[in-house]
Amino acid sequence: MESNEIQRALMAILFAAGEPVEAKRLAAALELDEDEIHQELQALMDMLSYERSGIRIIRLESAYQMCSSAEMAPYVTKALETRKPPKLSASQLEALTIIAYYQPATKAYVEQLRGVDSSYSISALLTKKLIEECGRLNVPGRPILYRTTPDFLRTFGLSSLEELPEIEKINLQKKPEIPQEGNGESEEKESAP
Repeated sequence: MESNEIQRALMAILFAAGEPVEAKRLAAALELDEDEIHQELQALMDMLSYERSGIRIIRLESAYQMCSSAEMAPYVTKALETRKPPKLSASQLEALTIIAYYQPATKAYVEQLRGVDSSYSISALLTKKLIEECGRLNVPGRPILYRTTPDFLRTFGLSSLEELPEIEKINLQKKPEIPQEGNGESEEKESAP
């Protein structure tokens, strides 16, 4: 299969799918190596960008999706009369941040870091499809684990979670060090002038 034919097939599949398609699924459909799929899609992405096409192909971790270019958003919005997505409240943004950086995370973990009940925030994020259930923790009560979705990556313009800005992660498992009481010598030294 020639490069041009591969790219045409990839565009047709991504257009018809309307959602992210895993590279390994594309490789299986075209009977090609996954690395070759990545190379062809990167070439296609570069070409669409260079030609300032109204469509783009974006990479979402190991999946690809066809979408309209950002420059065309006002026209697409006006033509399709789409609404802007609802904004996230501060509590929803806090919960989403915790899940994004510590995923998979339970509601209890989110609440432990935030210090408040997060039921509404978790529910709202599920409704907005920014997070999803990804199993259950193997502890008594079997709490639900949550992770971010491809919609999260698309909403925030990320290709993968590695693009999230660095933060100082908090380890709640580690106990703070408590100073040991000595024989009183250190207290005498501190109080001496």
